[in-house]
Amino acid sequence: MSSLDNNKSVDKKYWRSLDQLQDTPGYRNFADAEFPEQETEKQLPVSRRAFLSTVGATLAFAGLTGCRRPVEEIVPYVDAPEDMVLGEPEHYATSMPFGTSSYGLVVTCFEGRPTKIEGNNLHPSSLGKSNNFMQASILNLYDPDRSKKILNGGKEAAWEGFIEGWNEKKLAYNDNDGEGLAVLCTESNSPSLARLKSEFSSAYPKADWVTFDSVSDENIFAGARIASGKSLRPAFDYSKAEIILALDSDPFMLDSENVINAFGFAEGRRINNPSDSMNRLYTVEPGYTLTGAMSDHRLQMPPSRIADFALALAHELESRGVSIPALTAYGSPSKLNLDENWINAVATDLLDHKGKSLISAGRRQSKTVHSLIFAINHALGNIGNTVSYQKADDLQVSDRTSLKNLVSNMKAGKVRTLIIMDGDPVTNAPVDLEFDAALNAVDQTVYLGSYSDDTASLCNWHINNAHYLESWGDCRSADSTPSVIQPMIEPLFYGKSDLELLQVLIHGESKSGYEIVRQTWSDILRGHSFESTWRKVLHDGVFAEGKSGTESVRITPGDIEAHLAANPFRTPPFSMEVIFAADSSVYGGQYSNNGWMQELPDPLTKLIWDNAALISVSTASENGLENGDIVSIKLGDRSIEIPVWILPGHAYNTITLPLGYGLSGLGRIANGVGYRVNDIRTLDHMDYASGVSLQKTGEKHELATTQNHGSMEGRPLIREATIDEYHHDPAFAQHEVHVPDLKSLWEEHKYDEGNQWGMSIDLNACIGCGACTLSCQSENNIPVVGKENADYGREMHWMRIDRYFNGDLDNPTIGFQPMACQHCEMAPCEQVCPVAATVHDSEGLNVMTYNRCIGTRYCSNNCPYKVRRFNFFNYTNTLPELIKMAQNPDVTVRSRGVMEKCSYCLQRINRSKRTAKLEDRELRDGEMVTACQQACPTEAIKFGNILDQKSNIVKAKNSERTYEVLAELNLRPRTSYQARLRNPNPALTS
Repeated sequence: MSSLDNNKSVDKKYWRSLDQLQDTPGYRNFADAEFPEQETEKQLPVSRRAFLSTVGATLAFAGLTGCRRPVEEIVPYVDAPEDMVLGEPEHYATSMPFGTSSYGLVVTCFEGRPTKIEGNNLHPSSLGKSNNFMQASILNLYDPDRSKKILNGGKEAAWEGFIEGWNEKKLAYNDNDGEGLAVLCTESNSPSLARLKSEFSSAYPKADWVTFDSVSDENIFAGARIASGKSLRPAFDYSKAEIILALDSDPFMLDSENVINAFGFAEGRRINNPSDSMNRLYTVEPGYTLTGAMSDHRLQMPPSRIADFALALAHELESRGVSIPALTAYGSPSKLNLDENWINAVATDLLDHKGKSLISAGRRQSKTVHSLIFAINHALGNIGNTVSYQKADDLQVSDRTSLKNLVSNMKAGKVRTLIIMDGDPVTNAPVDLEFDAALNAVDQTVYLGSYSDDTASLCNWHINNAHYLESWGDCRSADSTPSVIQPMIEPLFYGKSDLELLQVLIHGESKSGYEIVRQTWSDILRGHSFESTWRKVLHDGVFAEGKSGTESVRITPGDIEAHLAANPFRTPPFSMEVIFAADSSVYGGQYSNNGWMQELPDPLTKLIWDNAALISVSTASENGLENGDIVSIKLGDRSIEIPVWILPGHAYNTITLPLGYGLSGLGRIANGVGYRVNDIRTLDHMDYASGVSLQKTGEKHELATTQNHGSMEGRPLIREATIDEYHHDPAFAQHEVHVPDLKSLWEEHKYDEGNQWGMSIDLNACIGCGACTLSCQSENNIPVVGKENADYGREMHWMRIDRYFNGDLDNPTIGFQPMACQHCEMAPCEQVCPVAATVHDSEGLNVMTYNRCIGTRYCSNNCPYKVRRFNFFNYTNTLPELIKMAQNPDVTVRSRGVMEKCSYCLQRINRSKRTAKLEDRELRDGEMVTACQQACPTEAIKFGNILDQKSNIVKAKNSERTYEVLAELNLRPRTSYQARLRNPNPALTS
């Protein structure tokens, strides 16, 4: 990208990248090619990811044609299980633990192997929806790079050998009450783990138990404890909130409970007619988040100034008669560079919607800020309405002070045995604690981990960890509802769970996870018939009656004043700041070795297979930086080097550093990908830091991005308006482009009988998270192609999420538009295929006949939506057999030379039709659900029979906001869109 000209006017309403906006030569070359994936002359070098890309497999497919089918053999059962019908999937309920959160799942299994994950309708933390991390977790199960054996001193050992060795040491710890013994675990909300922790403390009263996670909600829980004097966990109901203020938080994507948060928010955005009302979202944040992209008003602000904004808002509210306890103890805000108009407008909206507003702060903000937010929500009457609190008895939450004390004791030789339960603290612990050196000072170290990472390499014992889909466990949701984690498959590598390890540490004998969990649930189900209720819990995946109930809370001014006396409110002097942020793809590193996540474009930057230091346009201009320039970022006496990426809308003089990259020992996907930022992350600066310096090194790194792929510049694809404009002209989206009364040259086929399938996507609900893309990838066996191929435009995703900027370079708005095959009734791809490999069926679907396709790619040339994908290589042939276990047997695996695209989940349509036929009935509305529709956390996607006038799809298509992309070309797409609406505050738009 050439140097930016900040003075250049923005004369395009929507733009996808700075290169497009500046019309750089690089963008022009890419756009002029239009279909860069056709550049077959480009040869790629053999890479370490050759097992997922196919560059290193050219010998394997030499001489093969696009229609060649692999030879397979079938071995039948001798005695088939009574409860299994060959070829029919089975569905089981379970839960997925995720830090202090959990998600209810329904897992599809074929012949004992899990292949697809969906949300559980009965679980309060998923409500049948899902997110990227849920969808991608199934690939982690089949990761061939997971630890496969128990190791002792680097040599293979047995579980029984570990138990025998531990029992020898256990005798001494029994005698001294556990002095010198310590456990370091990650965050958890498991009732069984909480019970075992209590037993551990009873057995070893002098032992240490410390919790630490790289990405933690520690500040949120600590803030609630300061304000209320209780150990509480918050639960937000965005569906009841008419005014929402998000302070440095991302409740719809990366914060805890993001699935139900996004769903609740979208409930307030469903506009079916002009009389419907709509919620309003304000965000104050340093970097761009998905929540910020959905906001009606967004204010950029360095993370250190968020506290001043919250305090200024509190004082403004109190000046208007709202009593906020202990506010004087917080002091007065520094109003330097604070927008008073913004504060006044937000305060007015909050006062006008008492009890119907919601204020949230992100995990990066201090516990002091969270205590203040607690007090403001309480004063506005939000607690008990949009905000509730539950007991946090079963929670294991990070405590950085305890970690510091543990490391100090380790270095002093006071810890003789350390048990580490996952989390890779050698990599993720604050760098100034020097955890690796402290670990070497401990006599015996045991690590329960999923990979041979940095921590595993330094521990005496490495016990391979079982995946949640192959082990027993339990967890609680945000509203404290308990659920059981039940295995879908036997442990692939005979791994052990944290519960099984703790059982041995406490009692010296092994017990199965099933027995441990049942013992815990004998208390939870007390008062119920155990066996029948237990079976129902396993079937439903949740025990609604086990919810502890909402806690009544009150403010404790004395605790607040005592905390502030020891931790006064301070605003650092203005300087460059750095943020350590969870990544939308790999989170804190848990998904670093997951090919699906690495190749899923970041929702905002569209980067793949890399991380970068995110900076604003102004910061880049001042420092003479372009995308890919490597910079040195120095904090104190530590520094890192990392390439930069310019993100319009990012806060000035602030740098965002995504966590979870630059790791070693995890596997062939993660190793060497991205840059490690933990090397400047210290105990006092785990969330953000001020006083950093940035210097250009003169070197560059090639960053891969998909932001210009499939560009259709100059065409009005995404359409939006304000709520007032919608009231004035409800059909505004249909008037933006003139669609002439086009005549056909031949008699057209009439699609007026049977099932005629169609889709509607509500851009007012779509948050651009990409859960649909991953769900489609999992359902339809879509391969990963690697960084080099994807950078050339050869990615294989059937559904992409186009991201558009609109407005000023330094403060644009963002819109999202999912784009897949539109299943046009007048499909231009069908007209040019020389072998009729792509045709229309009787139900209006544009279908592919894979073994007829000869790979001319004429259809791709003629598709104006650019949604067809071509297999340049045999991507799946080089997959390890273990990963192939994740593939859906209902969907054909495509080979080299074949074109593919969205099929509207034809396999699901056929299965639903077979079920209806067997039951001698017609298909019901909503019975047929596509993979993308089922995954969407906001229910932005509707699908069904467009001839059924009572169906949800017809209601959606009849919305006055409905429009069709490129309708003026007479393509008659079956997919339509509902235009996005924004609800700005008139006080901030005048």
